[in-house]
Amino acid sequence: MNRDALVWCLVAATTIAVAAALVLSRRNKAIAAKKQQAEAALTQRLSEADVQLAALRAQLQQHQDEHDKTIQEAEEAAEESTKAVLKGSARFLQSLAAEQLALLEEIQRKYGGHSVLSDLLEVGHANAQMARKSQGIAVMCGAPLGRRNRPASVYDVVRSAQGQIRNFRRVEIMQQTGFALKASAVSPVALAVAELLDNAASFSQQGSPIEVTFQRVQKNLCIVIDDAGVGMNDEDRQKASALLSGDFRPRLSHLGNQPKFGFPVIGLLAQQYGFRVDVTGVSRYGGVRAVVLLPEELWTEEEAAPAEDSQVSGIRGSVGRPEPVSRTAHGLPRRGARQVPIASVPDRNSPEPPAAAPEDAGRAAGRSLGAFQRGTLSGRNLASAPSEGSDEA
Repeated sequence: MNRDALVWCLVAATTIAVAAALVLSRRNKAIAAKKQQAEAALTQRLSEADVQLAALRAQLQQHQDEHDKTIQEAEEAAEESTKAVLKGSARFLQSLAAEQLALLEEIQRKYGGHSVLSDLLEVGHANAQMARKSQGIAVMCGAPLGRRNRPASVYDVVRSAQGQIRNFRRVEIMQQTGFALKASAVSPVALAVAELLDNAASFSQQGSPIEVTFQRVQKNLCIVIDDAGVGMNDEDRQKASALLSGDFRPRLSHLGNQPKFGFPVIGLLAQQYGFRVDVTGVSRYGGVRAVVLLPEELWTEEEAAPAEDSQVSGIRGSVGRPEPVSRTAHGLPRRGARQVPIASVPDRNSPEPPAAAPEDAGRAAGRSLGAFQRGTLSGRNLASAPSEGSDEA
């Protein structure tokens, strides 16, 4: 019996082992089949991914082409905007030229030829404004300013700036000054002050005061301009400060169809020549206080000259009767009465030209005027463009 039981146990174990082997074989086959299916599915997905990647590459290339086209269109638009900016500037200069021509024609009708010298001052004033605008455009385009060989009184520099704006009669220089700008600083400071005065006049009511004073602050000399305008909000101040710093240089196409050159020009000049301009202050009239801060490297103090040089001839370029003044050691005048504006900064050390006889001066003026008028007759038919007005918003 024991032997039979053992046999049956062996048979049962063998049967179980065979069954287990069959089950394991079937399981391995199933795993292998699933693995094969998974590999096939993965291969199919990879193939589909390659197709999708190719489609994405095609879309990317399309977007790149569209981007290139957009860039090209933007560059063309910027070019057209720049042309519009320069066209707007040219129109402003043309309006000044037309104004100048009209003044000349009125002078001819009034005087008839030769006795025109006093009224030509109005023409000179219009021409000074046009020259300032042209100079500002040149600065924005990277052209350097002309250099002087001699220093000039700070007072004369401000008077010159006053003579380059339309509403020059509203500007009051409240005091004299004993300081002179070094030669390298004369032209840039004159242009910067002219732009600030023009801005003050443009944003304040007609008849309201524009006052200029001078202050010595430690080692700096300040030209202070106070107006009675509407002032600026915080956003305007931030924008103005960025432009006046010279660090932010807007493209010409960003200046508008009636370009606002004032603050960008001042910022470029200040950065190039080493002075600073601030318009964040409030004047005693509630308007804007603009301050041109000149470091000691740009100016010097005037000193009294010897007595034998105390009397000199009248200042060339000033309006009205020549006035006697005394010179400083730098060849600059000590002033008495307040003077009217001048179109350009006089050169104190240049000799005065000899005075012509009245009849010779009249004939020369007539010839000069006739030549000028003949040269500008072709501009009579040009449409007069409206004045640009303010330089800053």
